[in-house]
Amino acid sequence: MGIIEKIKEIEAEMARTQKNKATEYHLGQLKAKIAKLRTQLLEPPKGTSGAGEGFEVTKFGHGRVALIGFPSVGKSTLLTMLTGTHSEAASYEFTTLTCIPGIIHYNDTKIQLLDLPGIIEGASEGKGRGRQVIAVSKSSDIVLMVLDASKSEGHRQILTKELEAVGLRLNKRPPQIYFKKKKTGGISFNSTAPLTHVDEKLCYQILHEYKIHNAELLFREDATVDDLIDVIEGNRKYMKCIYVYNKIDVVGIDDVDKLARQPNSIVISCNLKLNLDRLLAKMWEAMGLVRVYTKPQGQQPDFSDPVVLSADRGGCTVEDFCNHIHRNLVKEVKYVLVWGTSARHYPQHCGLAQYLHDEDVVQIVKKKEKEAEGGRGRFKSHSTAPARISDREKKAPLKT
Repeated sequence: MGIIEKIKEIEAEMARTQKNKATEYHLGQLKAKIAKLRTQLLEPPKGTSGAGEGFEVTKFGHGRVALIGFPSVGKSTLLTMLTGTHSEAASYEFTTLTCIPGIIHYNDTKIQLLDLPGIIEGASEGKGRGRQVIAVSKSSDIVLMVLDASKSEGHRQILTKELEAVGLRLNKRPPQIYFKKKKTGGISFNSTAPLTHVDEKLCYQILHEYKIHNAELLFREDATVDDLIDVIEGNRKYMKCIYVYNKIDVVGIDDVDKLARQPNSIVISCNLKLNLDRLLAKMWEAMGLVRVYTKPQGQQPDFSDPVVLSADRGGCTVEDFCNHIHRNLVKEVKYVLVWGTSARHYPQHCGLAQYLHDEDVVQIVKKKEKEAEGGRGRFKSHSTAPARISDREKKAPLKT
């Protein structure tokens, strides 16, 4: 029996099992078994060297956005309108067969937008080119799920289910669970919050299903069984997702108003070019990019080429800003002057731990050379004499 057949058999058993207090332990074990099988399904087959098939797209720009959706929902048209890159669009399905990248120039930054082939139900099991599409999505910063406003709401649920089956968690934060394997000592179970979904016995059974008999487990919130399995697996990715409802020009105004009021959703029309500027603003807000401008000493700030930081790519502190310029710059920093919304007064003397906000201006003051040498006068740590004989100056010959 293959892995997919085993998963379907366990799902059928879960569907016919009644959910009550007596069966929660059994259901928890079944969920752990499904998670293990899905992890095996995503791993490359044994005996193969290197990675499997995929789309070779080099990362470019300050952020990466992936377009995911069913065939013929307007992904290629949206890419063409936002980036100017031509992507073939036609009235039949599966027009796009590979990954087509484009660049969005927005707020002095470059954002890479990827037009991916349409995925179908069963993509997590390898149907169509689902695995390649999902693999590229995992390498992105955010996901734009493009949906047809005239179709049923079931499309959004199907796509979310397919992405969650391969370890993508959309618009969720990592669970507050501390988990660490140990060599000895058994399983230590603690919690700082009252637990209503799991108990100590259920956690022991799930850990034994993964053949973990020595570990430290601490719950900092009222988590579920699925949250615990995600922490044990350790390969989940938590991403922001914007639900983009296209083709609003073919539905009524009441339906458009209902879709627009849903969380993390936005309505557009590629045909009539409606609300595309709001889509870019929503994308910018979700990515959380921070533009920092540099100011040389005694000169005006340089507003032409900002240093772009983000929490997902390194961080937004002054230390991250210095590392972005040069990795050895942190050792030479004496203090930093900051202008902007992150400063209490202008300018503010800051250290390396200061968090920077969007459109801040930063001036780095480096240590002087004498300070870097360490000590003055007879307390100097090293001699200033030349190291080689050839570097010594010859004295003038004596006059006789």
